[in-house]
Amino acid sequence: MRVSTSLIAGLASVAVSGAVAQEAAAARWFGISPTAVFETGDSWTDRGVPHRLYGVQACLRGTSFRNGAGIKRDCGEASLAMLVALIRDLQPQCHQAPAPSNARTAFIFCVATRNGGAGAGSRIDLGTALIASGFGFASLAADGRPVHQPYFVAQQVAARTRAGLWAYPDMPDPNAIILRRLRESASSGSRDQTVPR
Repeated sequence: MRVSTSLIAGLASVAVSGAVAQEAAAARWFGISPTAVFETGDSWTDRGVPHRLYGVQACLRGTSFRNGAGIKRDCGEASLAMLVALIRDLQPQCHQAPAPSNARTAFIFCVATRNGGAGAGSRIDLGTALIASGFGFASLAADGRPVHQPYFVAQQVAARTRAGLWAYPDMPDPNAIILRRLRESASSGSRDQTVPR
């Protein structure tokens, strides 16, 4: 799956906010290792360390939609394929987002710089590219508010233009599923707050 960087460059470059850029300047940048093991459309493990794109929610594995030919496809696999394609094509550099010191998962932002052609030197945020392409979603907090507002804006544009997975009416919205499960868990008094991946 080859991704046109010119298609997503305009939206994606908007997401790198001033605060993120300032913090990123002081952070240690790193590439995504070719030995990374991709688990979902928003996470991978590298040298035993789980990494997850901050503010991004992939479609859940095990949920499905019917593509334009009417064939049933795993939604999580579609998100995963797009993440791998974008990383291969963009070769982004990443830095760790602020997280609690006891966090087992490294939450990260990843950014690529366009080389050559129109827009050379512009920055493309991987999370925005994934969401703007319609294969990722803006993560929501338990109260339903976006974790990272620029990603929510990119999601609204993708939904309105029916990009990627938004083109399929039976696409299972992962945030709706997660929030529903959290509400059911809270109303049943369950302590199990695990979120599906």
